[in-house]
Amino acid sequence: MNETKKLKKGEVFLVRELFKGYEWNRIPKKDCILLGTLFLNYVKEATDNSVEAIEKTKANQQKYVKK
Repeated sequence: MNETKKLKKGEVFLVRELFKGYEWNRIPKKDCILLGTLFLNYVKEATDNSVEAIEKTKANQQKYVKK
């Protein structure tokens, strides 16, 4: 969650945007999917409510907003 602290309030983002492009591209697809699932679960269970899951993209990627 360190990267989310760098986001401004109201900023919308995808999990992959929290990584540098080359880092994300080096992660196997199955692990990217797992990271997305784990991040969503973390956001749903977090007590600070600093990030909220919103709608999904047309590519079925979960979008989030910094609160």
